[in-house]
This record gives sequence, structure tokens and C-alpha cells, in this order.
Amino acid sequence: MKSKNFIILFIFLIFFFANKSFAKDNFTFDVKEIQILENGNKFLGLNKGRVISDSGVIIDADRFEYNKNLNKLKASGNVKVNDTINKYLIFSEEILYDKNSEIIFTIESSKAISIDDDVVITSKNFKYNKKLNIIAANQNVLVKDKGKEIEIYTDFAEFLKTNQQIKTKGNSKAINLKDNSQIISEIFNYDIKNDIIQAENNVKIQNKLNNYIINSNFVTYEIKNEKIYTKGKTTALINSKYNLESEDLSFAKNSMEISSNKKSIIFDKLNLYNLGKFKYNLNKKELKAKKIIITTNFNLPESDKFYFENGIINLNTQNFIANDTRIEIHKNIFGNENNDPRLLGISAVKKDKIIKVNKGIFTNCKKTDDCPPWAIQASEIKHDKNKKQLIYNDAVLKVYDVPVMYFPKFFHPDPSVKRQSGFLKPQINSSNDLGDSIHIPYFHVISKNKDITLKPTIFNNDIKMFQNEYRQKNESSSLIADFSFATGYKSKLDKKEKSLSHLFAKFYSNLKMKDFIRSDLNISLQKVTNDTYLKVFDTNLPDTQLKPESQSNLSNEIDLTLSHDDFYFKIGSKAFEDLNKSNNDRYQYILPYYDFTKNLNINLLDGEMSFASTGSNDYKNTNKVKSSVINDFKFDSNDYVTKFGFINNFNINLKNTNSLGKNDENYKSSPQIELMSLYEFTSERPMQKIQNNFKNILKPKISFRFNPSDMKNYSTSTKTVNVDNIFNIDRFGFEDSFEKGKSLTLGIDFKKERLNDINKYFEFKLASVFRDKEENFIPNSSSLNKKQSNLFGSLESQLSENVTIDYDFRIDNNYDKFEYNSINTIFKISDFETNFNFVKEDGITGDENFFENTTSYRFNNNNYFSFSTRRNRKINLTEFYDLMYEYKNDCLTASIKYKKKYYSDRDLKPSENLLFSLTLFPFTTYEHNETSIFKN
Repeated sequence: MKSKNFIILFIFLIFFFANKSFAKDNFTFDVKEIQILENGNKFLGLNKGRVISDSGVIIDADRFEYNKNLNKLKASGNVKVNDTINKYLIFSEEILYDKNSEIIFTIESSKAISIDDDVVITSKNFKYNKKLNIIAANQNVLVKDKGKEIEIYTDFAEFLKTNQQIKTKGNSKAINLKDNSQIISEIFNYDIKNDIIQAENNVKIQNKLNNYIINSNFVTYEIKNEKIYTKGKTTALINSKYNLESEDLSFAKNSMEISSNKKSIIFDKLNLYNLGKFKYNLNKKELKAKKIIITTNFNLPESDKFYFENGIINLNTQNFIANDTRIEIHKNIFGNENNDPRLLGISAVKKDKIIKVNKGIFTNCKKTDDCPPWAIQASEIKHDKNKKQLIYNDAVLKVYDVPVMYFPKFFHPDPSVKRQSGFLKPQINSSNDLGDSIHIPYFHVISKNKDITLKPTIFNNDIKMFQNEYRQKNESSSLIADFSFATGYKSKLDKKEKSLSHLFAKFYSNLKMKDFIRSDLNISLQKVTNDTYLKVFDTNLPDTQLKPESQSNLSNEIDLTLSHDDFYFKIGSKAFEDLNKSNNDRYQYILPYYDFTKNLNINLLDGEMSFASTGSNDYKNTNKVKSSVINDFKFDSNDYVTKFGFINNFNINLKNTNSLGKNDENYKSSPQIELMSLYEFTSERPMQKIQNNFKNILKPKISFRFNPSDMKNYSTSTKTVNVDNIFNIDRFGFEDSFEKGKSLTLGIDFKKERLNDINKYFEFKLASVFRDKEENFIPNSSSLNKKQSNLFGSLESQLSENVTIDYDFRIDNNYDKFEYNSINTIFKISDFETNFNFVKEDGITGDENFFENTTSYRFNNNNYFSFSTRRNRKINLTEFYDLMYEYKNDCLTASIKYKKKYYSDRDLKPSENLLFSLTLFPFTTYEHNETSIFKN
């Protein structure tokens, strides 16, 4: 019995120890339950356990499967691998351990921990080569270097522990947990031992907190030093605003400075910075660079360039400090595309809105190899953008490098200014009557809509003149007034000292009456205290709309204009002053007057109907008065073209004149009511022929007019009739009368023009008027009062580029005498041009007889010569000579003028002047008049 119990106990012990510990080849199993299958070639370890390899690998898992023939171990369920030699911990759901090759494969949710260097790798699966000490991770790989606070996300990673390197492939991202910066690339090489990450292929470095992105193909990141280096072409976006293009970039993360020794570009929406070498601080937004070129308003029309040898620039405030400065301003800043405005200096400083250039030189002239025609050199040039001024200290004006003028200090508005208080360009004048003078205008802004220009003028004699121009612009009205006061002027007639003055003003207001398209009120005023004032002070008066058009006539007017969809109405008063007349005969008053016109939309006839009414009271020559109200009805038929090509038209004109006068040859002292009518039939037959590249047009014309009523006596009136207006229905321009009687106007027009250029042509016109009897009330000077008028004609030739001819003539009704000749001829040969104008009147037309010539020659683009003269052949006297030589380039004009006048007018005497003029664009004109060398 004892023997039997011993045998049972022995078998039990053998079975027990076989489940607890089983050794086969290189593995030692320590499991709770084991199964041996396939004749001992397959072992299953169940219900958790541990397997220890002879190479120091300890594996804990829920289940084991060992293939003896293949020498491969499979573990699953909460797998933990501890490589005690290489110091690795690996966690996974399942592994395959190939003992022959010492390679462990993990499957699903894997993590590896390098114990001695604190590196953690998580991935979907691993391949761990124990012999080479390499972990290769695939899919959703995360590598954590806890000591350096580095995380790497990638599709594939190899951990070469022996070399202390991590290499990645595919889409990879490295994150520095210290500042949350990221490096994104296709390939990483992380040298753990030397704290270096190298990234290749489409590398992107990004930090959202510090707001920068860097792109390159090769990046080296020194983790310990917190420095990043790129190799080759590199781009960056800094502060979400500045784009950087460079090579071999260095980025010190501690100091937040980016730098490069290679040529680089930084640009934002408006500015482009070309840099030789640079260093940029992201926190301070401060750029330090050499060989700097700044282009403002890049790719826009008004773009300036700043050239600095070296400088420090704050990209946020645009403040800078720079050496060896050159500023090139956009060409058309002064309105001339040929200019090259530029500013050079030893150094430049910009703080806020003030730029200072030390030892600066400014010029507006075009760039050439020679010195500029003019330049301003100053110890300091300051541009104050707050005041919008350019301020010069110790400035010298140089013309072709020769100093000509010194300014201790002066300033002027910068080109952006439209309105600003300050001095305007000075002007120097000279005349025989007034002597030399200079005025320096001062412009003063009174308010947003008001300003005034003060123009004190200093003469080299006892004359003093103070002139002002006031301007006011409101929402719907405006006022401009120019007034002056001069003392110390002595007339050459009586040698007495006088005080003179003038007042010119214009006021406009849009009354905005709701029932009218326009409702405008205009007031103009012109007044002088001396008859020759406008001639004597001609060069001192404003060259604006205020200046009278004639030096002998002044006009004052107030009017109200109303424009409606259906009619036009104007009412006002006028006053005229003829400075050539004496006493009260010089004045004429029209007060009031009105004009009314309306188109009548009546469709009874095939044409257009209109009604007009005018009225006025006219006072002149002290005691002459005439008042009238004139009503006009007009019908113009539409053109009717016959089958033979005639273009016919019929017009009816009706006039009602209501008049009253005093001491007037046409208006009676008792009221008059007159009815007048004028009927006209016109016809023309255009004919055309094309021959030898020319189009020939022949157009015979006829006009028959009939006025059954009477007309006012205008026999002594001087009215100009020519071939261009002879077919007009109101060819005399009389408001209160129609041309009396019956008349037939015949004319013919011929024109020859090139088919490919209508500006090359020859044109000839003839016309004459025939009557059944003479009409003595028609102006005698026109010859249309005769049964047969003069023959009116004109010839105009533009066939040649070198010769232009414009000839008007009148031949008396016997065709044996020219009563009027006007010939204007222009000859052009290359840069030579001469213009001849000859006018001769004879007989009833008048007695003018003069000859004019203007000749000019342009030697080249810079040198120009002109000569003009006028000879009065009636009195056999040359009225004037004007001779001028001019040198001109893009920024400077210099001229010498010789002027000789032979006529006199009260205070004005014959004169002979030599003038020198110098214009510096865009600043000022200097003109000097030398008269003494020509005096007898």
C-alpha cells in the first residue's frame, strides 16, 4: 500500500513541475498552465505567465505560443517586453519574437520605452532588432523624448539606440513642448546624444504662439542651444505679415532672431525690402541689415525706393536709422514723368512721422552721367509728415554744380499737400515803368473752406504794393476775390505820385431750387483806379480767371440761371467800362436783362419748333437809352431728300419787337410794337467721286430768304460776314431785326481728302448773295446791301505735312478788286517752323493792313529759338520784335528774351528790354530784365 502511494505522489510532482517551469532551447517558461502539442514541437502557455530568453529578454503576457521548429515565440494579451541588456520596455497587445534573428515584431497599440535616455515610442506596430539595437515603428508613430521635451509624430520611425538616433520617413512632425513649436517634414534624423534634429524635404517650422512659419528643404535644429539652421532656399511668414525669402537661414529661438548672410527679401502688402545680409528680431520687429533697398507701394504706380548701406529698421513703426542714404521718389510726384526726383545723404533717421537726412542733396532732374542741372545741398533736410513740410537748414542752390543762392533756412509743403499755410514760390519781375520787383507769396489756411494768399511786392524804387487773394468754398457756393493797393507810383505823364488799387471778385451759388435741374447765381466784379493799371501792372496781376480778358475793358455782372426740363431762363444785370474812353461815355449798363428759350413739342409739322424771348434796358454814352422785349418763334423743318439727291429744308422765323428809346437812331421815344418774319428755303446737292486714293466731294448750295417786313437801320454797323457764316439764318447777329428784303445766297464747297487720312485734305469754298434791289439798312461794310454782294471765298490746304495754307478773301461785285485778304501759312521742315499771317482790308470792308511772322527752330530736345514780329503796313511801323533763345530740360528752363515795343499808350512808353529767365521745376521762376544797355 505504501509503495502504491509513493508512485502516485511521484507522478503528481512530475506533472506539477512540468506546468510551472519548462525549459526548451533559449527560453525559460514560467506559466500557470502549459500544453505540449504536435509531438512536442508546439508549446502553449495559458493563463498568464513569463518567458525569459537567454539574451536577457523578459516577456510577460496573458498567452504564449512557441514554435520549436521555427524558434519563434508569440505572446498576446497585455504584453510587456523587458530587454534588460539594451534597457528597453516594450508594451503591446501582441508580439512575435524571432529568436534566431533576435527580432521582435509588435502588433496593435505598441509602446517602447528606452529606460536610460527616457525616450518613449508609441505606434500601431514595431519591429525591434535586438542585435542592431534598432526599433522600427510603423503607422501613427509617436516618439517622446521626455528629457528634452520633444515629441515626434510620423508614419515610420527607426530608433538606433546604439547611435542614439531616431530616423523618420513620410509625413513627420516634431514638437518642442517647451514653446509648442513644430517641425514638419518628410524625413527626420534626431541625434539624441548631440541634441540635434535634422529634417529634409518640404520642411515646415511653425510656432503659433510666436507667430512664425519657416519653410525649407533642409533644417538643422540644435535643441540644447535652441537654434535652427536652414540650408538652401528658405521662405518664412513672420508675425502673419512679413514674407521672407532667403538662403541658409539661422534662427536663435532664445533671442527670437532670424538672420542670414545671403541676399534676402522681406515683403508685406506694401513694402519690399531687398537685403544683403540681415538680422531680424521677432519680438522687437527690428531689422538690422546691410545693402538695403526698400521699395514702397510695391507694384503700384507711386512707388519710392530707399537705398541704405546699412541700417536698423522697425518694420512695425517704419522708424529707421541708416547710413549712406539715397531716396528715389516716384517719377510723377511733381507731374512730370521725365523727372527722377531723389534725395542723397550721409545718414538718415526716421522717428514717427519725421525723416531727417544729414548733409543731404535734393534734385528733381533726370539721371545722367553729368551733374544735375540744379540741386539743393543742405546740412540737414527734414521731412515732417505731421506738418507735411520739407525743411532745409543751411541750404545752397547749385545750378550745374555752381552755387547761386544761399538759404539759412526755408521750408515748403511736401508734394502730398493740397492746402497748407506757408510761403509759395517767389517771383521776380522787371519793366521800364515799374523797375525791378520781387514778391514772395504767403499762403494761409484760415479754416477748412477758407484761405488767403498774401502777396507783398517790393520794388527797387519807392513803389510799394500789397496784394491779396481770398478764397472760400462752401458746400453749394464759392467766392474768390483778388484785391491790391499800391503806393508811390508816378505817372510818366504828370510825374505825380499816385495810390492805385484793383478789385476782382467772383461769387457762385447753387441755389438748389427743387423744381429746376440747375439754379445758379453768379456775381462778378472788376474795378481799377487807373486807366492803364492793367497794362502797367500786367506781370504783377493774378494769372487766373479773375484777371480781365482785355486790358482796356472791365465788366461787372449779376445773373440767375434756371434750367428746367422744358425751358431755360436767365435774368441779370451788366455794367461795362471802356478804359480807353473818357468821362461818363466809358460806361454802359444793361439792367436788367433776361433770356428765355423753350422747345415746343408740337407734332403738327415735320420739324422742330422753339420759342425764345429776350428783354433788356441798355444805358450808354451818358444819355442814350434803349429798352426792348423781343419774342421769337422758329420752325425748322426736317431735311427732305429727293430722289435726285437734293437735300431740302424750310425755315420760318417770326419776331415780335417791343421797344422804347431815347437818343437812339433805331428806337423811338414812344413805345413801338413791330412784327417781323423771315422765310428761308435751302437746298444742297452733295456729289462724291473716289479717284487715286482721294475722295472728292462737291456740294452746290442755295438759300432763298424773304422778309416782307421792315428792319432797323444798321447801315453803319460793322459786322463780319465770311464764307463760313454766310448761310447762317442770323448771319448778322441782330436780336431785334431780320435781314430785310429778298435774297438768294449761292455757294459751292469742294473738298478733296485722302481715303486713309481725313486730316490730309484740300478745301475750297465760294459764296455770294443776290438781291432784287438794294437794302440801305443792311450794314454797308458787309456788301450784302447791294444787288450783288462781294464774292466770299476761302481756301484751306492740309495735304502736305510741311505746308499748311489758310486763305480767306473777298472780291468786290465787279470782280476786279480784292477788298479783303487774310493769308495764314505755316511751313514746317523738320525742327524748323515759320508762320506768316497777312491781313489787308480795303474799300467798304475796312483799312487794316498788317503783316505778322513767327519763326522757331529747335536745335535739339534742349535748345530752342523763336522770333516774332508784327508790322503795321497802314502806318508803315513795326509794332514789336520778340526774340527768344531757350534752353530746356526736364527740370530747368533758362531763356534770354529780347523785346522791343514801338507803340505808346498814355503812361506806357516805347520800350526795349533784355530779359533773362531761369525756371527750376517745380519750384520757381527767376526773371531778370536788363534795360539800361539799350537806352539812348
